[in-house]
Amino acid sequence: MKLEILEPAEQDLIRGYLFYERQAEGIGHYFLDCLYSEIDSLLHCAGIHRKQFGYYWMLSKRFPFATYYQVESEMIVVYAILDCRQDPRKRSKCLKN
Repeated sequence: MKLEILEPAEQDLIRGYLFYERQAEGIGHYFLDCLYSEIDSLLHCAGIHRKQFGYYWMLSKRFPFATYYQVESEMIVVYAILDCRQDPRKRSKCLKN
């Protein structure tokens, strides 16, 4: 199985990185390390998560972020990585675009 992170999801990671790096130097890098590691774990556990807004979603263990993905044939496609502190309507709107 292969894994693809779409550009909007990459932008979500960059925004998260910048937010945490403003809090304290180095936390942004830790954020990326954690989230990329969790995304890589989808190669072994994709499809076991609950669905929300029509996507599988995996909560991060260390940060208040959720990874939204689909399993398409032999491909795992990551569509968004969103901050769970946002209004759910905003997350829903992001996923519809």
